[in-house]
Amino acid sequence: MTKKIAFVFPGQGSQSVGMGKDLYENFDAAKNVFDTADKVLEKSITTICFEGPDEDLKQTVNTQPSIVTMSIAALEAFRSQLNIEPFATAGHSLGEYCAMYCSGVMDLETTLKAIQKRADLMGATKGGTMAAILNAPEGSLENALKEASSVGYVDVANYNSPAQVVITGDEDAVTKAGELLSAAGARRVVPLAVSGAFHSRFMEDAGHEFADFVSGLNLKDAQIPVFTNVDAESTTSADDFRAKMPRQIYSSVYWTQAIENMVNEGVDTIIEIGPGKVLAGLVKKINPSIKTYNIYDKESLENTLSTLKKELALA
Repeated sequence: MTKKIAFVFPGQGSQSVGMGKDLYENFDAAKNVFDTADKVLEKSITTICFEGPDEDLKQTVNTQPSIVTMSIAALEAFRSQLNIEPFATAGHSLGEYCAMYCSGVMDLETTLKAIQKRADLMGATKGGTMAAILNAPEGSLENALKEASSVGYVDVANYNSPAQVVITGDEDAVTKAGELLSAAGARRVVPLAVSGAFHSRFMEDAGHEFADFVSGLNLKDAQIPVFTNVDAESTTSADDFRAKMPRQIYSSVYWTQAIENMVNEGVDTIIEIGPGKVLAGLVKKINPSIKTYNIYDKESLENTLSTLKKELALA
């Protein structure tokens, strides 16, 4: 039986100093991506990724282009070793830009310029906060958000898995919702170290400004469907991407629903490409039957290649 493989790409928080260095040193395809990023963005993404310091890498204006560069470098290193056409792609928040690149919506230079503009706009937007909620009892999230909205704006930023959501909004309202969810029996409430309330109405002005920028980008129809964050739907039209890219900044990330929709389309194997292993963990919580792989350094790339080659030969 032929596998239906999806490539997925991680978002903010997956970064770590040193990411991509051994890929850069061992694969020309990865080196070319990093060198292009340095040139296009007119700053040393290679230095920020390989040497940090962590304080620089954690700044949104650096984090987003660094993760995108490293993820695409890992993708191109993988592609240089094995020619696999995925059935679909998806990315978590900023990772969606890697998915669009992988699917042929944007070339590398356009992808890098777009993510840097997005990072600049989001990094400049202050106010608000976010918190992760783990294992909230059924129905408690809606009740907590409704009650907490009496002290300010609060909404869901990310539907990460059935066991994890991230809330976003005014500090007082997010704190209140967290307290209510703890009281209702949520396993943990984890305040996030972020510069602002991402994927919330705090970001609407940034989204509208980004729309002006996106209107001038050269976007193509996707050759491989992208399951997009704003609606979890399979998307191929360049016009749809142009409309969704600005909305994604201030809309909820429907990650759980996107994975479920992929599975409904027959996806049985997911390869996470980029720093860390967060998405593979979330995918297992969404649907334990999905086979997951990771590509984040030379060793994981070689392990994935070895296993895939054996499994595809048997398929």
